[in-house]
Amino acid sequence: MDVEARKKALRFMFRQVVEPLGYKFTPDEDTADFCLGQEVRLEQKHGVPYCPCQGLTKDHKHNIRIICPCIPYHREHFDYMKMCWCGLYVHKDVTDPGRLRQIPYEEFLKRTGRKP
Repeated sequence: MDVEARKKALRFMFRQVVEPLGYKFTPDEDTADFCLGQEVRLEQKHGVPYCPCQGLTKDHKHNIRIICPCIPYHREHFDYMKMCWCGLYVHKDVTDPGRLRQIPYEEFLKRTGRKP
């Protein structure tokens, strides 16, 4: 598999999903290239482009929630952070993704008063 061609194809496919959700690819090209490269590696190994920053388990229900783009499964949490967990996608209004940070799910629940 040509890794660069596959990363380009994933960008095209994923853009169709994330843009209607109010997200875009991060303007940090190094992060985007790294994450997409890792997804291609995971796709080669597992047949699916899993999120590179989430741990795979033997639980299919868990793993389905980390197939990229996983925004629909974690929408409230990611909207709160203005990015997905690995930073591949950011809200369309984000110009400086370096100012964003990951917020653990438990902290998100506590700050927002949401229930798990």
